[in-house]
Amino acid sequence: MNPEPIHFYVISDSVGETARKVLQAVLTQFPTVEAVLHPYPFVRNSEDLQAILNEAKQSNGVIIHTLVLDDLSKQTALFCEQENIKCHDILKELVADVRDLTKEEPTKRAGAVHQLDDEYFKRISAIEFAVKYDDGKDPKGLAEADLVLLGISRTSKTPLSMFLANKNVKVANLPILPEANIPDQLWEVNPKKIVGLTNDIDTLTNFRRERMLSYGLPAETVYTNSERIQQEIDFAMDLYQKIGCSVINVAHRSIEETAEIILQNILANN
Repeated sequence: MNPEPIHFYVISDSVGETARKVLQAVLTQFPTVEAVLHPYPFVRNSEDLQAILNEAKQSNGVIIHTLVLDDLSKQTALFCEQENIKCHDILKELVADVRDLTKEEPTKRAGAVHQLDDEYFKRISAIEFAVKYDDGKDPKGLAEADLVLLGISRTSKTPLSMFLANKNVKVANLPILPEANIPDQLWEVNPKKIVGLTNDIDTLTNFRRERMLSYGLPAETVYTNSERIQQEIDFAMDLYQKIGCSVINVAHRSIEETAEIILQNILANN
């Protein structure tokens, strides 16, 4: 197992959804690998791109991009070759194959896959919403959300929020701790729009220990103590019961699987 987290720089001249989905598909094959995602959408000029490339070099990161503009794509390829940085151009080979088969030249138009229609703007709005109301930053978002995710640490609240945002769902998520005050706004939300996330104690303990070690900290802390974790799980489950919301155990489930349960069995019935 790699003791250090791997930094992935996802660069796009549009939203970057294609590259993120490819990366997510790959990472599901490596459940113990800790990945740090650095998304950089709408990169349209050389100066912004160079700053990102320099950052990737400093963190020994991996670059994944869907840059269709020739100058930016070539700049990325040249820099990565010179600096020995792992780089993956998601579109290059398939674009070349289609060009060879059809004898037509690609348009090289940035963001061509995203037509500026209502669906596109809804997705962007949902992503902005998820970022704004991530991790309980502002409880006002609970009332405006299509879905509210609750969970203790390491129950996939943030990645699940972002995944659902790409499905046009406005998600607010709230961390649950026995010592933290539950915002009054939560009790005003329809329980059918709330999902409580939980996890197995062994899985949580391992996740949290790996997280501490990746930060260069001792594995044995209050955060990783099994009795403390059980206390957090019990507190959360008791809260979910009081609210009367749906509960999903995310242990051994991918983000995609959990999202599908929510989309098909919870949101579809609201």
